[in-house]
Order: sequence, then C-alpha cells, then structure tokens
Amino acid sequence: MTVEYVRYRIPEADAERFEAAYRRAAPSLAGAEECVDYELSRCEEDPGSYVLRITWTSTRAHLEGFRRGAAFRAFLAEVGPYVDAIEEMRHYQPTTVAGAGGAVPTLYEWAGGAAAFEKLTEVFYRTVLADPELEPVFRGMDPGHPRHVAAWLGEVLGGPDRYSRERGGHANMVAQHLGRAITERQRRRWVELLIDAADEVGLPDDPEFRASFVGYLEWGTRMAVMLSRPGTDVPPDEPVPTWGWARPPWRG
Repeated sequence: MTVEYVRYRIPEADAERFEAAYRRAAPSLAGAEECVDYELSRCEEDPGSYVLRITWTSTRAHLEGFRRGAAFRAFLAEVGPYVDAIEEMRHYQPTTVAGAGGAVPTLYEWAGGAAAFEKLTEVFYRTVLADPELEPVFRGMDPGHPRHVAAWLGEVLGGPDRYSRERGGHANMVAQHLGRAITERQRRRWVELLIDAADEVGLPDDPEFRASFVGYLEWGTRMAVMLSRPGTDVPPDEPVPTWGWARPPWRG
C-alpha cells in the first residue's frame, strides 16, 4: 500500500465548485481497481487549504495503472481546472507506528469485557452439549474450555492477550481443529447457537457491534472448517488475529 497526499490552496470563492468537482470525480476513484480508499478534507484553521488522501495498492499501480487508464481521464476531466492550485503531490509509505486512540472503544470493551465473554461462553457451551448436531463434537471437552474460548474471543476483539500468555496463542487454537473434519452444517449450527447465547446474556445488540461480532464468527468458523480438513498442513505460527469495527457507531 502507498498513500498519496495532494495538498491544494483554493480561494474561498472557488471552494464550493472545487468540492463539487471532486464529488463528480469520486466515482472514477471508487471504480478504480488500483484505489483502496480516498478522502478529501478541508482545514478548519485555514479554510483555503485542502488535503486529498488516496490509498493506492502501490505507487506503480497508481502511476502505471490508474494514470494510463480511462478512469484517470474521467477523473482529470473534473478536477483538471484545479491542477495549478496543487501545493504538494507525493506518495508516502505507512510505517509500523499506527493504532486507535482511547476515544475508540474496542469491541471487547463495548461488549462488557471479560465478564461478558465468560458469561457468553458459559451459556453457549451449555446449549452446545444439549444440541444433537454439536454434542458429539464437544463430548468430553475440558471443563475449562468455555473460559479458554472466552479468553480467545476477548483477545481477538481487542482485549488483553490472555489467551496468548496462558494458552499458547494462535498455534494452540489451530491445533484444536486439525483433523476434526468439521462440516459446514456444524459450523452454521455453532454460529447460530453462539448468536442465540449472545441474545440470552445481553451482549450489545446494536447493528454496528453485531455486524462486527458476527463478521468475526463467520470468518473464524470458516477458517476452522478449512483447518480441520484431513491432510491439512499445519500453517506457520502467527499472532492471534485482531478484529475491529465493521462500521463504528460514531461514524453514523
């Protein structure tokens, strides 16, 4: 990935027309396979200063792909009158210094922390052991299994790294699924019962949280099915995956 910043100096009298031009140009970016995302911002302290941020799949994709295609011609047809207003146009490589601030609660915090996930998995595995489809899979499970899964979910959703410290991290979770030949029907039933348990214990039911939470359940269980197929090679050890908001509540 590479991030392009284009800084403009736009007179107040032209600001409305400038923004309108970018609204018309936006579909050219949205439809470009080289473009990841984009955003035009206006400075509060200096309203004549604008910054366009575009994330490209690579600098080469931008310069040799997008700029040589029809999408760029359509884009330039709208914003071309403002080329002379550009003060800077450069590509930047992101560094490893990145993260969310304290104003953004993690999914773990939003859900209620460790107590919420331990209550969730306690109720969930009680229903699992009474379910004809899943009981054979979990018959004889470790009595501590619900707490271990609670720690896993908590870590994945932004909580403390308890599962990594106490249970061996991602490698251990992968090992629990190797060779088990989990079926698609079992996977769906697992997700269904966990969502039911979330309702029963009162996990947040706002659309933003549930979209994010269920998104992880779908991804995680599908990975489990893949890893459980007989003959699957053990993948290299990786960190525990982290999962964030699909669409945070504060984004409207």
